[in-house]
Amino acid sequence: MKAAFKAIAWGAVLLVVGGIAFAQQPVAVAQGSDAKAILKAMSNYVSSQKSIELTFDSDIEVITPQLEKIQFASSGETLLVRPDKLRAHRVSGHADVALFFDGKTASIFGKSHDTWTQFEAPGTVDQLVNALREGYGVAMPGADLLVSNPYEVLVAEVEEAKYMGRGIIDGAVCEHLAFRNFDTDWQLWVEAGATPIPRKMVITSKTVNGAPQYTVRVKSWKTGVEAAPGAFVFVPPATAKKVGPGDLIDLDELPQDLPKGGKK
Repeated sequence: MKAAFKAIAWGAVLLVVGGIAFAQQPVAVAQGSDAKAILKAMSNYVSSQKSIELTFDSDIEVITPQLEKIQFASSGETLLVRPDKLRAHRVSGHADVALFFDGKTASIFGKSHDTWTQFEAPGTVDQLVNALREGYGVAMPGADLLVSNPYEVLVAEVEEAKYMGRGIIDGAVCEHLAFRNFDTDWQLWVEAGATPIPRKMVITSKTVNGAPQYTVRVKSWKTGVEAAPGAFVFVPPATAKKVGPGDLIDLDELPQDLPKGGKK
């Protein structure tokens, strides 16, 4: 216990010293035009890719009625072929859900409950994302990075933009951007160089007490991928039960039975 206390004490000292050093050497923040220029370059690069295959980790925070902040983690992969093919899979401690879209039909399989649903959604991936958000209440915040024009979507409500310098994400040198909207702050790390891919995004809610965050980190990224035949068509398992789109609860990134607060 004494050793642990000493470690905590030294950690506090280091934090204080670090804070002093930080105060003496403030971060050089560039103009918003620089941040928007980097964001535009990322958008141009991403939207020019005919096909993208990536893996990701994501974290979402909730604030309990007792003001305890709890984070839930997920991992997954996405395969996109523009303009109208998408396959996505996400696994967490409470859900294992996959989305298939072939340009005409969207299918969602909740492996955790062995249920699936399907609905007609003719159009592009952009239209599918809008349909899921507006018709079914699915937020899909990371999807804004993959639509046909990410820049247009991301800057639509930006009130302030800053270039924060460089950071390292999984060993890759990245340009660190910070933006402010009316009700959210969000940050983006874009890989520096000839392939300006989004490496990390953090969205902070300013309208919820405790300012919970959503974070997505791109772990791997491939372009020019040749999709296998039938990659975007869902064939339900024989044991799976078909339900209505509104009944597939585990599409959400949060468990339905969030932990309740209580006394120790």
